[in-house]
Amino acid sequence: MNLGELLMAAVVFFSIITFVKILSAHFLKRKIIKTGHFERAGILEQDAEIEVKKQVKYDLYPALKWGLVAFFGGLGFIVMELLAASNPMFKQYDSAMPYGIFFVSISIGFLLYYLIMSKKVKE
Repeated sequence: MNLGELLMAAVVFFSIITFVKILSAHFLKRKIIKTGHFERAGILEQDAEIEVKKQVKYDLYPALKWGLVAFFGGLGFIVMELLAASNPMFKQYDSAMPYGIFFVSISIGFLLYYLIMSKKVKE
């Protein structure tokens, strides 16, 4: 299975999940309105608003986030280049190791940003 097939499967999977989530929220809201509880019909939107408020709190420094991601992505590329000089496995075109190193380094950047922001939010 190549990367394109994997990406296509992931997009289809998440599209189906999103569609089912939207459809079930619609039917639930419709059922709440039909039973006469108009004041509770907005309960589904309140959860979305709370999530947006939490996200805004953590996204105070977007430049820091993308700076850390770019830094660790570049660091991942440097590690891949250094490893390619000494390891013949990296010279093969069908090896998945470079992708793994790159995505792990990007993830470390996001995790570091999360740790910094969670510490700032607690203060």
